[in-house]
Amino acid sequence: MNKQIIFNLAVKDLDKSKAFFSALGFRMNPRFSNENAAFMDVVPDSIHVMLMTEAFFKSLIDKPLVQAREANEVIICLSCESREEVDSLIAKAVAAGGRTPHPPEDHGFMYDQGFEDIDGHLWNLVWMAPQS
Repeated sequence: MNKQIIFNLAVKDLDKSKAFFSALGFRMNPRFSNENAAFMDVVPDSIHVMLMTEAFFKSLIDKPLVQAREANEVIICLSCESREEVDSLIAKAVAAGGRTPHPPEDHGFMYDQGFEDIDGHLWNLVWMAPQS
């Protein structure tokens, strides 16, 4: 079996979150989705996100749910093929209602910028120069 990464994010409005991530080009998989959760392919065949309504997410845990607009537990980092891909995804995220918490950082060998999705979850997009 191919190992995959699937992480779960609590969202306030499932339909709005699906629209936000669809605008970034992420594909929703209806086979594993219902009124409480939506399965999203970030990198097909390897990285996926399960967007869950807060009520459903809370039913799976026994401690308080972190409100991502108030506190952060994790930054989701995705590698990109180029600087242009970083900039393109950031632009799509902002156009869909996200925000950028900091300007792009260009270190020559590495370029990155982050965005906050509509629920406050932090995502970082990074391009790293191939090693020569």
